[in-house]
Amino acid sequence: MTTLLVSHPQGLQHLTPPGHVERPERLLAIEDRLSQSKFDKLMRQNAQTVDLVIAELVHSDGYLKRLRDARPMEGIGIIDGDTYISAGSYDAIASSIGAGLQALDAVILGQADNAFCAIRPPGHHAEIDKPMGFCLVNNIAIVAREAQRKHGAERVAIVDFDVHHGNGTQDIFYNDPSVFYTSSHEMPLFPGTGALNETGVGNIFNAPLRADSDGAAMREVYKDRILPALNNFAPDIILISAGFDAEQRDPLSSLNWVPSDFAWITGKLMDLADKHCGNRIVSLLEGGYDLGGLADGVAAHVAMLQDGAFESA
Repeated sequence: MTTLLVSHPQGLQHLTPPGHVERPERLLAIEDRLSQSKFDKLMRQNAQTVDLVIAELVHSDGYLKRLRDARPMEGIGIIDGDTYISAGSYDAIASSIGAGLQALDAVILGQADNAFCAIRPPGHHAEIDKPMGFCLVNNIAIVAREAQRKHGAERVAIVDFDVHHGNGTQDIFYNDPSVFYTSSHEMPLFPGTGALNETGVGNIFNAPLRADSDGAAMREVYKDRILPALNNFAPDIILISAGFDAEQRDPLSSLNWVPSDFAWITGKLMDLADKHCGNRIVSLLEGGYDLGGLADGVAAHVAMLQDGAFESA
């Protein structure tokens, strides 16, 4: 199995105020963990940067102008109580989208079996016309649209295991049967969406989890709800919104997952990718705010992508 790792130092240029959990050190923690010798087999690439006009594939007219107007010439500007934009954020976004599209091309063209993109800021809360929840543009939604537009994918699946519901991704694809969206997330929790009865046009499968539940509860909803629905959808490619804030140490959640839980989900998705779409998986980083928990979760996820197996430290 050939696994591509895509990142770019421009991801460090998106700044948030001191004490904010979505901080540049997240990428440094991942970089440090993936420098271990067991990840020497990774194919590593610096992300290309793209023209942000590509965000108009999923966001409304005027969306980019609102971001430009909010971006300061220097320092940090505020969009809402949680979401900030800095002078370097545009460069970070351009490389984040670019990473996803570069990984998509590599996987579709057979240069890699699967890929993980270590990027920030995250994207799955960004709605059609509203940045929010630390997210400025919806990276994974753009990758999904490019899979269709550029590569002719007819059925794109997005699996979101971030602890927070991806309200933005759901908003963008709510009425689009060509895109399957599923999310396992703690509920109640920000952003307050993701109920079982939010089903779109039969393409949305939410799986809310109770606070303080563990990996056993997660495995049950995947086995009973998510994996059968994904199997029935028979995707041409699987995209993953890979958030690691369900890890038991995370400060923003109350789930009790451990690294082997992230490996288990990854392995199950690999099984379906092998069955339906020639192993094609592209994974994009979303949340994860305890640096140790984030690094451990990413290592488990990437080890499974790379080796089809995970051994805890």
